Formats: sequence, C-alpha cells, structure tokens
Amino acid sequence: MRYNHGSGIRGEAFMVRRLLTSSVTTCVAWIVLTASAAHGQSAPDARDHWSFVPVQRPEPPAVSRPAWVRNAVDRFVLNRLDTERIAPAPPADRATLIRRVSLDLIGLPPTPDEVDAFLADTSPDAYERWVDRLLASPHYGERWARPWLDLARYADSDGYLTDQLRPFAWRYRHWLVDALNRDLPFDQFTIEQIAGDLLHDATVEQKVATGFHRNTLSNREGGADLEEFRVEKVVDRVSTTGTVWLGLTVGCARCHDHKYDPIAQTEFYQLFAALNNACEVNINAPLLGEREPYDAARVTYDKRRRELLAPVADKLAALQARWEAKLLDAAANPGQGYTWDRAWEVLGLVWGGGLGEGQLEGQRIVQLEPARRTQVQKDRLLDYFLKSGSIVDDKAFSELKLGELHSKLEKLKATLPKMTRAQTLEASYVPRKTHVHLRGNFRSPGDEVVAQTPSLFEPLPTGDEPARLKLARWLVSRRNPLTARVTVNRMWQAFFGRGLVLSSDDFGIRGARPSHPRLLDWLAAEFMDRDWSVKRMHRLIVTSATYRQASTVRPELQTRDPDNRLLARQSRLRLPAEHVRDASLAVSGLLETRVGGPSVHPPQPDAVSEAGFDNKWPTSEGADRYRRGLYTFIQRTSPFAQSIIFDAPDPTLPCARRERSNTPLQALTLLNDPVFFEAAQALARRALREQQGTAAQRIDYAFRVCVGRSPTATESDRLVTYHHRQEDILRNESIEDVHFEAWVGICGILLNLDEFITRE
Repeated sequence: MRYNHGSGIRGEAFMVRRLLTSSVTTCVAWIVLTASAAHGQSAPDARDHWSFVPVQRPEPPAVSRPAWVRNAVDRFVLNRLDTERIAPAPPADRATLIRRVSLDLIGLPPTPDEVDAFLADTSPDAYERWVDRLLASPHYGERWARPWLDLARYADSDGYLTDQLRPFAWRYRHWLVDALNRDLPFDQFTIEQIAGDLLHDATVEQKVATGFHRNTLSNREGGADLEEFRVEKVVDRVSTTGTVWLGLTVGCARCHDHKYDPIAQTEFYQLFAALNNACEVNINAPLLGEREPYDAARVTYDKRRRELLAPVADKLAALQARWEAKLLDAAANPGQGYTWDRAWEVLGLVWGGGLGEGQLEGQRIVQLEPARRTQVQKDRLLDYFLKSGSIVDDKAFSELKLGELHSKLEKLKATLPKMTRAQTLEASYVPRKTHVHLRGNFRSPGDEVVAQTPSLFEPLPTGDEPARLKLARWLVSRRNPLTARVTVNRMWQAFFGRGLVLSSDDFGIRGARPSHPRLLDWLAAEFMDRDWSVKRMHRLIVTSATYRQASTVRPELQTRDPDNRLLARQSRLRLPAEHVRDASLAVSGLLETRVGGPSVHPPQPDAVSEAGFDNKWPTSEGADRYRRGLYTFIQRTSPFAQSIIFDAPDPTLPCARRERSNTPLQALTLLNDPVFFEAAQALARRALREQQGTAAQRIDYAFRVCVGRSPTATESDRLVTYHHRQEDILRNESIEDVHFEAWVGICGILLNLDEFITRE
C-alpha cells in the first residue's frame, strides 16, 4: 500500500496506526480463509459483497406508528426500531430545531429575530418553508463547499519542503460554492470536475471545475525528477477518485493486487491510463466585471507589443528557434550537457515565475509545433525566452538589447487590468502510453494497458470520447453501484454525525456493514431518480421525523446503542473547526458575509508559519480579517493553527470523515485566541447597544443571540452575580471602562459554552 502521510509527529503517528491496522486485519483475514479451507468451504466471492451489487429501490416497510412518519426515510428507521422494540425520541423543541437546521444547512446560527419569527409561525408548513429559505441562501454553498474541499485535499500551497504558493487555487473553490448554490446535478458536478475541459464547447467554468485534480501535491524544488512527481500526481488522482466516488481504497493496488477487494494491480493502471493524459495548464478565468476592461485594454497592449518587437522580430525568431532546438535536444538526450539539462528542468519547474502555473506547461509548449501554438502560448514562451534564454547566445542577446526589451514588455504588461486565472487540466498534445509499474516503480514498466474499469464493474462506455470523459460518465452511471451509495452516505453522516456505513471512505471488504442497508439503497435510488439533486436530498433528510428528534441521551439505550446506530434520537455534534469561528463572528456582528473570492489570513501567532520553510503569514486587514473559515488560507506545511486544534484534516489526503475531539487546548483557544476575544468585545457592544434595561434583560438578549433560547432562572442569576463581581474586581484594578469590560467577560463566557459550539 501507498502511504502519503505528511510529515512530522502527526504524519508518523498516522502511518503507524495504518500499518498496525493493516497488519491485524491481514492476520484475521488469513485465519478466516485458512479455517474455511480446512472445513472444505470455499472463500466467499468478493463480487457478491453488498456494495458491489447493483442498487435496487426497496419498498418502504410497514411500521407500528405511521403517524410519526413524515417521509419514506422514517419508515426504514422506525421499522428497525420496531424490530428492537425501541421507541423514537420525541421531537426537538422548535428553538432547538431552527438552530440545528440553520447550522446544518448554512453553517451559521439564526438571529433572534429569525427564531422569534419561526416560533410565532404556527402554520403546518412553517418548518418546511424555513428549510427552503436556507437551501436558497448563498451561504448554503459555503457550508457544503468545506466537506467537499476536504475530499478534494484543497490547499493554497504545493506541499513538500519549499511548499510554494498557489495564488490561483481559490478559483476552484469559487466555482465550487457557485455550483453548490445553483444545485448543479451531482452527475454533471462529477463530470465537470473530472473532465469538464473535454466537454463539447466547454465553458471557462467547466474548465475551472477540473481544478479538483489540481489539488495534488507538487514538487517544484530544484533537482526534482519531473516525471517521477508527475506520476505521483496521477497516482494521487486515481486514489482520490477511488475514495471520493467509489469509496474504495484503490490506491492499495498500486504495487500489487489489492489484498481484500477484487482490484488487480493491472486494473489500477487501467484507471491510471484514464487520467494519465491530463496535463496541467493555467487559464484566464475572469470574474464578473473583469473581462470587459481587460479586452478593451488588450487592443492597445497588443499594438504596443507589436511595435516593441518589430525592430528585432526576424533575428529574435531565429534566436528563439535555436534555443528551443537546444532544449528539445537536451530532453531527448539527457546527460550530454549540464547547462541545457538544467535549462530544460527549470522550464518545467518554475514556468510562469513561480506563480503556481501548471507544472511542465512550459515544456509542453516547447514540444508543440509552432503552428499549433495559440497566440497566448506564443507570447508567454517568448516572454520566458527573453527572461531566461541568453544561454543560447549571450552576445546576440546583448547586441539586440533583449534584456532591455524584456523590461519594457513587463512594464507594458503591468498596464493591463487584473485578470483572474485558474488551475485546470487539459488533454495532452501527445498521448502517453500507460504501463503497469512493477512493484509500483514507474522506472520498471510492465505490460501496456488501456483505460478501463476494474472487471468487478461494467466496462467504460464505448465510443470515440476521451478516456477521462468516459470515466467521468461511468462514475455517475446507474451501472456503477457505488457512487450514489457513497454520496448519500456522506450526506447522512453530515446530518447525524456518522454514516449509515461508518467507514465512509471504504465500502470494500474491510469496510463496515451498513446499519440500515435498505435505507441506504433507497436513498441511493432516490438520489438518482431525483436527477442527482443534492438540495432535494438534503431537504428530504432534514424534513424527516428522524432528523427532527431530540438529541437528549436516553439512559435505557446507553448500553444497547451507545453510538446511536439505531437512530432512536438525534446526535449532539461539536461544530466543525471553521464553523466554531464563523458562529462567534456571526453572533458578534463581525462576520464579513461576502461570498467567494481569494483566500485570507486571519490573525495567528507568527511561530505557526515560521515552523515551515520560509513561510509567511501576512495578516489580513479590514473586513478580510473576519471572513468565513472557508476562505482561510491553507499552507500545507503550517496550516492555520486554530483549525487544526478543532480537528481540521490533513490537506495532503482526501478526508471523507472528520474526527471530533474534546481537548483542553480547544478551551484555551476559545478563551485566548484574538478572534474570540474580539468577538466577545463586539458582542458586548451589541448587547449594550441593542438591548436596554437591566443586566438580566441584557443577559437574556445575549443568550438568545448566542444559543437561540433564553437562559434558565439559575443561569441568569449566576451571570448577573458574575457581572456584579466582575465590576467590583475591575474597579479595584482601576480599569477605565468597568461596565464594558464586565460585559466582555460575560460575552466571553457565552462564546465558550459547550452549547454554543455544539449543534444539538
């Protein structure tokens, strides 16, 4: 198996856990198979495994309490509870319910006015209308982009030692939020991310979607073997595709046949072949309002550029042709001359001035016949030659004053209005052949293979479409038994804390069995029949009686069902890392609600970024300081510390299920991190400004702002007493604004409540 486990203590611990788990499971599997053989039994056929058989819609079963049922989901859940002779929990109170569904659908708590309006609405469909409002919110896409970015192993830097920045990575995230908000059907959502560039008349946005697979690690260090790390990227893309859409550990078949699932090593490289001809390229991907001023200025720019190049055009073309020939000779005959070998290597490593451009893109343009190059490619190659090509003939460069010409062109380029770019994939100009890598070593090629699915599944569609597009279409076809099951299971996991299949990243032989197999298949069939609409599935789940149950732990089930697999209640869930911060900013009034755009750098200690190689953390100012956690810059070697403390995943690997821990460090962060202190101050100002009256009345208001309910009499009395004591203490310390600072203390308490950072 391949372990891409990051670096440092955390990575080593991860590797040890995986190795130990693998070793134990291997021993157990060997014992089972040996015992079966000893008793004359054949080993079970892995192809009959529950997740590999086609999805068929089961009929919702009869139940003992039909009045409890709100939709078909409830029939499957209640039928299982009937079997166990367990009654479902009563419904959550309405204040809890509106806060729960708001946090689940948009990741933000409701305002007191919204809670009051919902409680006052006694119409039978009040809850359903509130759900529809949340589904239509622009913040819906932000909420659901984060778990998908976990799967996409999104980051704003390369990884590896130098961990260079990717200034355009955020453009994929921008597309993602928009796609989720407009409920792009999941089948099209999949196709565009795998092969959007290959669609007929592909739009810029469909090309931007392929940024999903540009989130691989990338090594731009000097001396890196470019082909080795290109292969590593393709391996990662295959493994990630397997995790995200198939829920299978296909990466385990890189070096040998999979030890548990029916996936041969040859079949891994057939999947590899489908992605092997995707090349990295950055494109112009303007946002609203960028295209028109750019195109207008481009006319003057092109005219002036031609004027600057005209006096030396012929000699420059001949000189560049010699340079390109030398580079191609070095590529075909490595080891003949260090200078040109290095020039060829650097062309692949730092093309575009180290601005996160597609690795190997410069090499690909040089390898392309001049007549087939676009004008953009010609211009960019010429600019690079003027900057780096003097090795071909330093004297001619000086005589033609090409260094001076390059400077003039760069100044001219700076006059163009900003144009956002995006990291994308496109088909290789020259198709690559794919071979099995013996023992996983790309330097030891075995048999040649062509793109195909594992024999366990239906084959790829026939026809003339590129293999990558065929793979994308197959992933979301009804002939594939896994994608719909895997996807609805992650939906269920988001709303209940655990999936119907606990191992949401492994539906294979080693994975967990579903707690409600018929419900899982019904949801999968429903997902496909509802035109792969994610919003419609989310609405179905959150309007069920199962979802609306109270989350109170039931003593009689503590031993029978401690993990709530039977769904006899809702689950209490600590908010995800980003939402803890978002909720604090929202209730304080500091939250900047602008949707989309580049990543930002909230305040954090300098020591965090300094732990990486030459990493910098330029703290954002103004409104950017208070943007949602979704937009926080992710540096792979020194990720945002606050997110890591609250269990944000390792951005080097796809993560299908976040862990939820409860540690003293989290409490200390809530008390001392600058953002939470600023939020407490802003919340204090809000309470003093928006609510007049006694301390108890203001405490009631602040309580409702934070947790959606009024405090109990005991809670109110304790906070009033605390307020008076704080004022006495602060007076003795000669604090200037005793009244305000006492309220900051109260608000700090509210933002540190378990109830505040928990979805009930």
